[in-house]
Amino acid sequence: MMKYDNEELEILEAIENENIESVPFDNETIKNHASKTLKYLGQKKQISINMKQSDLNFLKQRASDIGISYQNIIQALVHNYTTGKLELKI
Repeated sequence: MMKYDNEELEILEAIENENIESVPFDNETIKNHASKTLKYLGQKKQISINMKQSDLNFLKQRASDIGISYQNIIQALVHNYTTGKLELKI
């Protein structure tokens, strides 16, 4: 059985008693918050990493072969790892 805190109990009671307050819908505020969230999530941060020169050369060549920058390949690898789409095997 789930345990509810006081606020959740008040909400459940209001729903059951059909005693729900209407809250004005402010579309502009929602759009503003959504815009700020998207900007924050889309921010990029420049970093420095050390890697073997031979790995970098190979990466640059592969990137050139497919017509994208090597930085985009690194970004895609990191993104895929952080979102669970890529598993690291050491």
